[in-house]
Amino acid sequence: MIRPLFIGRKMSDSRAIGVFDSGVGGLTVVHEMLSRLPHENIVYFGDTARVPYGSKSANVVRKFALQDARFLTQQDVKLLVVACHTVSSTAMSVLQDHFELPILGVVEPGVVAGLKATRNKRVGVIGTRGTIGSGTYQKKISDQQSDVSLFAQACPLFVPLAEEGWLHNEVARQTSEIYLEPLKKENIDTLILGCTHYPLLKPLLKEVMGPDVRLIDSAEETAIAVAGKLEEGNMANPKTQPGSHQFYVSDTPDRFIEIGETFLNRSLGEVQRVDIDAF
Repeated sequence: MIRPLFIGRKMSDSRAIGVFDSGVGGLTVVHEMLSRLPHENIVYFGDTARVPYGSKSANVVRKFALQDARFLTQQDVKLLVVACHTVSSTAMSVLQDHFELPILGVVEPGVVAGLKATRNKRVGVIGTRGTIGSGTYQKKISDQQSDVSLFAQACPLFVPLAEEGWLHNEVARQTSEIYLEPLKKENIDTLILGCTHYPLLKPLLKEVMGPDVRLIDSAEETAIAVAGKLEEGNMANPKTQPGSHQFYVSDTPDRFIEIGETFLNRSLGEVQRVDIDAF
């Protein structure tokens, strides 16, 4: 049973925050949340059996998103964070129609930060084919600041590189140079990382783009938005000790642990496998 958004006025809420992504990439959002919200409990689901979402049709992504969200709402979470740009670009309205708890995506925080950062009003965004093809970034930036030029580039190989842990080798470098060269030619001064897997490649992307281009890490911006939503809704965890963290995947928990612990620099504990098709 899904709880209503508010029953009376709650001054605090010790329930967990639910976070989901197509795989390991959403851990970039968790990483930032652990830093900014150390007392919050977190339940994470990575759909490792069906990663990547960016190459799937919009209808399939919506189906997957509903299943992921159903699983997390059954864990009695107080807030749902969609740590996947493909889902945030194509399925947010569907999720909001089906569930009554607050839901935050990763697109809007990155757009707001990118518009604040640009000096020459030439902004780039990189993402999966699904995210770029949806036109969501193009529309949001045009609606908020029509005099800003946006240059979008799909980078579908970045997700499997991140999932494989190939973050610094020559394959990753050559792939980055090929994808980013068109954006460098457009003289952008700001690049939005439009996929939560991409911050794993941030040191390499920064090196390829050069020191004059600011990278907007949507994972960091999303964590800031989550903190704001908790404060706004009086939903912060009242406890002062560090929060608990549970991790679930739809396949290969051992591989998820290997990459996740390297990135978070902490033990994930037991990572449980979920039959997501049951939801």
